[in-house]
Amino acid sequence: MAQEVEVVEHLDELRKRILIVGVSFLAFFALGFIFVDHIYQWLVKDLNTELALLGPADILWVYFKIAGIAAIGLTIPVAAYHTWRFVLPALEPKQQKATLMLIPPLFLLFIIGISFGYTIVFPTVLSFLQEISNEAFQTFYTTEKYFNFLFQMTLPFGFLFEMPIVVLFLTALGILNPARLKKSRKICYFIITIMSVVLTPPDFLSDILVLACLIVLFEISITISAFVYRKKLKQEDWNLNY
Repeated sequence: MAQEVEVVEHLDELRKRILIVGVSFLAFFALGFIFVDHIYQWLVKDLNTELALLGPADILWVYFKIAGIAAIGLTIPVAAYHTWRFVLPALEPKQQKATLMLIPPLFLLFIIGISFGYTIVFPTVLSFLQEISNEAFQTFYTTEKYFNFLFQMTLPFGFLFEMPIVVLFLTALGILNPARLKKSRKICYFIITIMSVVLTPPDFLSDILVLACLIVLFEISITISAFVYRKKLKQEDWNLNY
């Protein structure tokens, strides 16, 4: 009976924290929508051609997507904090402090990933596709198509760049270790290849760029996991001796 009550309490706490994160997302979405026109103008300031609208609601959907992505980025620290609070009772005091310090890097890596996609991957792929199409076709962009392509080339990197922090967190909790990651390297490479094809537009260059980036991030994650794991073993050995 006591165990059932404890499970109900955990589920109730989980529901409350999910609700807080959901409300935070809506608040950030409203804030993003207030400034969405400024963000839109900044995103198209370097575009050499004007974007076209095929319907009156097209720009509204683009604005919704821009505000939504801004809200996702701002909600990440809130979601990470409440995830930390939810698992807090299962953590040791040193783990509590160490995992709390991961929240700012989590947000920072999301911004770095978005910036990497926007400043490097997106213009590289766009330039490549323009060179191909300009030889035989007249270039014509609609607002919806352009921004869908932009989001496909930037948003995934925001999440993918967080891989090292997620691996570090799971290693600190004892869920992952470097030996397990190395053992599953072939399977992970296969999954990474599938992800690079699914997450990007159907062109060879973007697939290769995303695949290379994911492999580098995975190898960095293994290195970080090994460092944290060795430090964890030394701490456990020190606790046993003293």
